[in-house]
Amino acid sequence: MSNGEEREVGVRSVERAISILDLLAQGGWRTGADVARELHVHRSTALRLLGTLERHALVERDQRTARYRLGRPLDVLAGDVIVPIEQATASTSVVGVNWLGRRTPVHCTASGKVILAFGPAPVRERLLGTQLEQVTPHTITARAELESQLDAARTAGVAHTYEELEVGLDAIAAPVFGADGDVVAALDVSGPSHRLRAAGRPDLDRLTKEGAADISRRLGYRGRRSET
Repeated sequence: MSNGEEREVGVRSVERAISILDLLAQGGWRTGADVARELHVHRSTALRLLGTLERHALVERDQRTARYRLGRPLDVLAGDVIVPIEQATASTSVVGVNWLGRRTPVHCTASGKVILAFGPAPVRERLLGTQLEQVTPHTITARAELESQLDAARTAGVAHTYEELEVGLDAIAAPVFGADGDVVAALDVSGPSHRLRAAGRPDLDRLTKEGAADISRRLGYRGRRSET
């Protein structure tokens, strides 16, 4: 096999792996056969790719049912929306809300803000050049104000929202970096506004950053960031 053919095979494998993550981001558990059928590939190919993703903890396998789902407590950027791909709910949660697969505007979520802040400048500029939706009375829709918040997020290492997606809901998010130094996702903590504000923002900021940094290390990040 020539170098060109090897590169083509490698690119095709990466594209298929991304397609698997996109599929699982829709929520729920899927078998290897389900994935193979959706991707139009042989079952052995799907299982090989799922095995690789599982070894890197990007997907989780149920040992009893042999079904797969996404395996990170993360949010990922998909166009102009943010998509939660896994969540953990506190035992003291006032109300259980399933955010998995729910698409929300980037500009009014802490995860979206932090991915924009640390992500590529062209992506940031494109979004800032659009008309931002007023989701709640507290949503930031002015470009200058949002740019200021993104600058602050890059400095602090975290982004915040205060009732910008839902009234009564606050959130904190920190960036997750891949081995190449690019931001690949965000880890966020959200909850009732009165609880998060009473809990002490500095402590929550620190814990969120520590959690995101731990995930980044597991993905191979060693403190080198690409230019954005």
